[in-house]
Amino acid sequence: MSPISETGNNVTESDNKDTTAGDVPAEEKNAEEEKKENGECKVDLVEKASPPAAAEVEFVHPEGGWGWVVMLASMWCNGSVFGIQNSFGILYVSLLKEFSSKDGVDMTFVGSLSMGMIFFCSPIVSIFTDIFGCRITAVGGAAVGLVGLLASSFVKSLDVMYFTYGIVFACGCSFAYQPSLVILGHYFKKRLGLVNGIVTAGSGVFTVTLPFILSKLLDEVGLQNTLRVLCILMFVLILAGFTYKPLLPPKPAMTQTGFRLSRLFNMNIWKSVGYRIWAFGIPAALYGYYVPYVHLMKHVQERFGPNVNKEILLLCIGITSCLGRFIFGSVADFVKGSNKVFLQVLSFFVIGVMSMMIPLCNIFGGLIAVCLLMGLFDGCFICIMAPIAFELVGAKDVSQAIGFLLGLMSIPMVAGPPIAGFLRDKLGSYDMAFYLAGIPPIIGGIVLCLIPWVEARNRRKQKKEGLSKEQDVSQKMIELEKAQEDAKNKRGDSKSEV
Repeated sequence: MSPISETGNNVTESDNKDTTAGDVPAEEKNAEEEKKENGECKVDLVEKASPPAAAEVEFVHPEGGWGWVVMLASMWCNGSVFGIQNSFGILYVSLLKEFSSKDGVDMTFVGSLSMGMIFFCSPIVSIFTDIFGCRITAVGGAAVGLVGLLASSFVKSLDVMYFTYGIVFACGCSFAYQPSLVILGHYFKKRLGLVNGIVTAGSGVFTVTLPFILSKLLDEVGLQNTLRVLCILMFVLILAGFTYKPLLPPKPAMTQTGFRLSRLFNMNIWKSVGYRIWAFGIPAALYGYYVPYVHLMKHVQERFGPNVNKEILLLCIGITSCLGRFIFGSVADFVKGSNKVFLQVLSFFVIGVMSMMIPLCNIFGGLIAVCLLMGLFDGCFICIMAPIAFELVGAKDVSQAIGFLLGLMSIPMVAGPPIAGFLRDKLGSYDMAFYLAGIPPIIGGIVLCLIPWVEARNRRKQKKEGLSKEQDVSQKMIELEKAQEDAKNKRGDSKSEV
């Protein structure tokens, strides 16, 4: 048995050779030569090359299942990261008491440095996410954030606080935050807008509730112990990161070197004209976007006096922002393709107009109405960022697309409010600062209107190219069939002559 099994292939080949040589050698050889002359071998090559293309199966999103657990974990991430960051104003009061007698440095820089680092690190985080995956990046980031926050609770010098809270804790938050947006695209496509709305609403819920909890903790246990209590949120965030099970298939790599370069620097996102416009329009709009959120409290105090209940304005923004994320997240699922950008355009127009309305409000009730609208459309802008990124670059490239956008956003976020403060110092009021702050969002919204037009033009171009390729293939197939018929006719003529 073993000799037969070892030489089975050789026996088969020899049998075929014998049959070919003994039966119809001349006709078979002539047929093979005619096939080569008439290009039938090309047809065989096409047929051999076609199965791999057909074997590519489009990834189907679960639209639920374990994805709901991932959604809750991502919601916790957004809430804990930005809840702590947005509540820094409460911690700031305790920092003044703790360090004012020891350090003369401005303590507001601790909070601004921390928020800025979350966005500055985003391009680097996107590369880590592409290389190591969402789960490892998120868990590692949450662990670093926990170490930074815990270390801050033992700090006795403000200079060290800059490092532990402003850099270590913030970098950890950045590495934990971005994968929570990317992983959602592994589980949802049709419901991605709604899911992003729920996830981003987590930051609004925590921002509204956490200040009250922190105020009570600071009064009862002090700054250090309050920071240690906040470490519980980061520990839960580590556990939440373990739920980020990736589902999308890995990208194909032609070579090892090309694989590494594509992972480090994904140039595919910049090939999309729509994404390039988006990456320019969003930062352009944000030069004035955050000015009201930073300077509104001071403006209210100057306009209506120190006794007015100005905190109610932040509460109005927080509540309607949560509501806007639910509403517009659901609406985005019914808006096809890149047309989702029009929701961001609407949000920029409304927020720009509302910024210009702030100096015109001479009664406090008018400011409440302005803040309610600003919060509603702030939720609209935030909740559809990830769905738009998925539409413009696709699920496999979305990590770096979001990362580079957040990195570009950090520049206007840091630059806009100080410019407004400079105008207030020179002019004596915030009126001109708020008027000018409304212009960049409107300009950014106008720029974003180009994206659906550009994407529609690209689709028409690709469709036209696809049709021309199909026509070329059909024409070649017709020519090949005609050549085959001619070859058969020649063989028939040769037989009849014999």
